[in-house]
Amino acid sequence: MGKQWMKPFGAVLVASTLLVGGTAWVAPGNYAYAAEVQGVQQNVINVVGKGEIQVKPDIAYLSIGVNSTAETAASAQKANAAKVQKVSNLLKNTWKISADDIQTSQFSVQPNYTYSEKDGQQIKGYTAHHTLTVTYRQMDKIGELLDAASGAGANNIENVRFTVENPETYESQVIEKAVANADVKAGAIAKAVKRQLGAVLSVSQGDANVPVFYASESLMSKAQDTAGGTEIETGQVKVSTILNITYEMK
Repeated sequence: MGKQWMKPFGAVLVASTLLVGGTAWVAPGNYAYAAEVQGVQQNVINVVGKGEIQVKPDIAYLSIGVNSTAETAASAQKANAAKVQKVSNLLKNTWKISADDIQTSQFSVQPNYTYSEKDGQQIKGYTAHHTLTVTYRQMDKIGELLDAASGAGANNIENVRFTVENPETYESQVIEKAVANADVKAGAIAKAVKRQLGAVLSVSQGDANVPVFYASESLMSKAQDTAGGTEIETGQVKVSTILNITYEMK
C-alpha cells in the first residue's frame, strides 16, 4: 500500500508525538502521513502525563559545622575536635538524637596563606573544619536546635535541607494526577484530528521525584522570633511523577 496523506493538523500535534502508523513524520507543507508497520496499520497517540502534589516536609538534614584556627595543623585539629565533641554530646544527650542520625559529612585541615611582595606567599596558621549532617524530624524545633548548637561551639551552620522521608506514601496520588493529565492531552489530540480516543495500550513510569528545599544560613539569620532565636519555615516540597502512556486512536 502506498503512503496515505492526511490533512495538515498543525505543528503542535506533531510536537505532541502523535503517532499514526507507529511513526510520525513532518512532510513539506507541514503534512503528516502514515506508513504500514509489518503490513498492519497502527493508530496510536503517545503522550506524557505529569502529576504532582505539594506536601509538608517531614524530615530535615542539618549541616552543622565547626571551624578552628591555630598556628599548627595539630593544634587546629585538636581544638576543633574538642568543639565537635561538645556539639555531638549536646545533640545526643540533650536533644536525644540517635548516633545513627549524626554523620560526619566533611573534614579538613588546611593551611592559611598570606602574600606580600617582599616575602611572597607564606603559611600563616591552619584551619580545621568538621561538618556533621544531622537527620532531624521535629520540624517545629529546628531553629531552637540550631541556636543550641551555635551556643555549644558550632560556628558554621551551612544549610537546612527539607524533604519527604517516605515519598511512596504519596505515589498513588501523583499517579492518579498523571493519568488524568495524560487523558486530557490525548483527548485533545484525538478531537483535533477528528478521531476518537480508544483504550490505553501501554503505560511506563519515570522515576518519582521529590525535590529538596534548601534553607540557607542567610535565610535562617533573617527569620527571628520574639525571643531573638532562629525561626525556620519549612514550606512545602513537591512530589511528582511522569507517565508515558500510549492510547489507541479510533
